[in-house]
Amino acid sequence: MSYTCEICGKEGSVGTSQKHRRGVAGKRWKKRAQATPRSFKPNLQRVTLKISGEVRKMRICSKCLKRIRKYGSVRNYSNVVVA
Repeated sequence: MSYTCEICGKEGSVGTSQKHRRGVAGKRWKKRAQATPRSFKPNLQRVTLKISGEVRKMRICSKCLKRIRKYGSVRNYSNVVVA
């Protein structure tokens, strides 16, 4: 199973980490840390949801979980209850 939200399809992305890019306290450092590759992952939560009377365990991102708790539904999933 990939690291993907089952509702919105949010996936991880790749970027670079750069420490002390502009130096500390606004001054420039001569030797800066190299930009190294890193991955950004969505904040997935394993939740038991009740969708149209059917209980399902899903891995969803925290943003979708907040929407479900606030509105009771997300996109194509209506009548969702956090069990």
